[in-house]
Amino acid sequence: MRIGELSKRTGVSPRSLRYYEDQGLLTSARSGAGQRHYSDAEVERVSLIRQLFDAGMSSRVIATVLPCVETPSAPGVVELAFATMTRERDRIDADIAHLVETRNALDVLINCNSQHRADLAAASESSI
Repeated sequence: MRIGELSKRTGVSPRSLRYYEDQGLLTSARSGAGQRHYSDAEVERVSLIRQLFDAGMSSRVIATVLPCVETPSAPGVVELAFATMTRERDRIDADIAHLVETRNALDVLINCNSQHRADLAAASESSI
């Protein structure tokens, strides 16, 4: 299939598909006119790439993990992918912990501001 069809089937823009190919995440065959042609298997691969990007992985990290999908029986590839995925999960956990701390600090400020607003409203009512 050509890039437009892959784009329709995956919901990923042709520009992103070209980027994936530039990063070595996706491959295509070229016609004599230079048009990209993709196999049906690339639909699932693009879906996996999107999931990995959505999980916050960079294209460099995804390039490390994808060989595990392609050659799942190669022990070295599997171990490298596992180590990479574990590091990424640890990074995401740290990001989540930081976001929780930030949210908690914001909650304290919201509570203080709410009390201040209530005090101002009470003072305004008593002066009337």
